[in-house]
Amino acid sequence: MQRRLLIACALLLMLGGLTNFHENLNVPLARPLKEFPQQVNGWRQVQDVTFSEGILGVLRATDYLFRDYVDAGGRRMNLYIGFHDGGPKSGPIHSPRNCLPGSGWQLESQRPVTVSGPDGEVEVVRAEYSKDGETTVFYYWFSVRDRVVTDEYSLKLMELFSSLTMRRKDSSFIRVAMDQSVEMDGDGAAFKLFFREFYPLIREFLPS
Repeated sequence: MQRRLLIACALLLMLGGLTNFHENLNVPLARPLKEFPQQVNGWRQVQDVTFSEGILGVLRATDYLFRDYVDAGGRRMNLYIGFHDGGPKSGPIHSPRNCLPGSGWQLESQRPVTVSGPDGEVEVVRAEYSKDGETTVFYYWFSVRDRVVTDEYSLKLMELFSSLTMRRKDSSFIRVAMDQSVEMDGDGAAFKLFFREFYPLIREFLPS
């Protein structure tokens, strides 16, 4: 009984020490996102949005990119990259599962899909949300130290493991959005092309 009590006290002291003295590092991007190319092969930037202070205060991302790209066929894609460096001032990633419904979007469908990346196949999430009578298709994934995850529980576990073993909690959220009519052209062919062109570049900007 006394031994169990001593072990419990030791664990509490360790937890207290971690809580009070453990501090994650501010992990920098490999390159700032403002340097992300405006032209990527057949895709050219047509809009670059700067968020208001109010939105930034909610997102609490360390750096972000919110741009529209169009290809020669007129297909328009919106790319969002939100990077959180894991330091004390960095907030958590806001999952679209919570944020979109909270902004009035209604989830129509959601499923994992596999796309081809430079090092093999990558699993991402494909989700359809509707609002004001229009449907938008979102493809998204989370990135933690070159690892791609598609669910919030795996994201939190990887952040916790990195924090305890490397004092790193940096992570990124990447989302590509398009009108349903664009996505239905060739059963996601436009996104697969976009992903093949942009995914290697995105990895170059994020920390490994």
